Amino acid sequence: MNAIKNIHGNVLTPQGWVSGDIVFDERIRSIEGRPLRREPRIIDEGDYILPGFIDLHVHGGGGRDVMEGGDAVKAITRLHARHGTTSLLATTMTAPLEELENALKAVGAACKEPAGGRARILGVHLEGPYINRGKLGAQPDFAIEASLEQVDHLNSLAPLKLITIAPEVDGHLKLVCKLANRGLKVQIGHTLGSYDDGVAALAHGASGFTHLFNAMSGFHHREPGMAGAALAHAKYAELIPDLLHVHPGAIRAALRAIPRLYCVTDSTAAAGMPDGDYSLGRQVVHKCAGGVRLDDGTLAGSILTMDQALRNLVSLGLEVSEASLRTSTYPADYLGLDDRGRLNAGCHADIIVMDRQFAIKAVYVEGEEIDLADA
Repeated sequence: MNAIKNIHGNVLTPQGWVSGDIVFDERIRSIEGRPLRREPRIIDEGDYILPGFIDLHVHGGGGRDVMEGGDAVKAITRLHARHGTTSLLATTMTAPLEELENALKAVGAACKEPAGGRARILGVHLEGPYINRGKLGAQPDFAIEASLEQVDHLNSLAPLKLITIAPEVDGHLKLVCKLANRGLKVQIGHTLGSYDDGVAALAHGASGFTHLFNAMSGFHHREPGMAGAALAHAKYAELIPDLLHVHPGAIRAALRAIPRLYCVTDSTAAAGMPDGDYSLGRQVVHKCAGGVRLDDGTLAGSILTMDQALRNLVSLGLEVSEASLRTSTYPADYLGLDDRGRLNAGCHADIIVMDRQFAIKAVYVEGEEIDLADA
């Protein structure tokens, strides 16, 4: 059991900011202090104490890739914890079944272990192979039609929490309904589907969109496409706010249109590493000029970490409290977690401390302080 700790600063609670102390061991025991009437950014004193980031789209980091299997997820979760991510979904690439099985066996084993100085793995985001071959993006060409039997098999290896599906592929619309009825979150992505396909998928139980605007049919005022379906109808959608995948103007439009738009990194093995070549599933990707690309220049995931995601949102004009909702609370809500993504008595002590420039000063995962060395 972790010893009881006490941190003083500007604590962001669901009820607002509190200037005072947060007391915790594995879980938060109490938050005591004086409510603030204004954002503490206006008051030039005290650290920010925020809920740990929750990232629902993580392929890699620290030079390792989820599809490697083995101990790769431990290195990945260690790297992201140093940047304030306290829980995440390990995310797969489109690949042959045996490669998916190898990756999921490793993730499944890691899910059962204590966090141990790393971000907690909440489960798996299966990004492929149930996508449209015509909109692979950086995914390898192993897309197949989904089947409930195969999903059940993969779920037996590691807990699937979220599945990306192209709903226009034959048979997928009916499957969306079956998966949703089993409690799985189904996201629309890597799709050439139309606006009507998106509306139909939502009606059948899909609940979100994978990396909004990227790898989907775009918006036009006479053909609104899948992006238009998201803007018009979505409650939740994920977006990569590295300011490379999506223009700031498009981010602002999505923020106005989608009530619970939340941020993901779509990070690759290149996150936290110097420029060079790295693996993304079966493919070699190149980190340079602040991004990750295939040989043909296609964006292939990112080098984003969630602390930089929050800084980018603040740079676009969001208040710190709203940026925190979109990097912590909304992804927790999307997965139905009421004891993560917020600082309340009884919640897991997933806590980050940031200075006035939003640099990480301390991270706690379920009350255990993370070693920030080499962050």
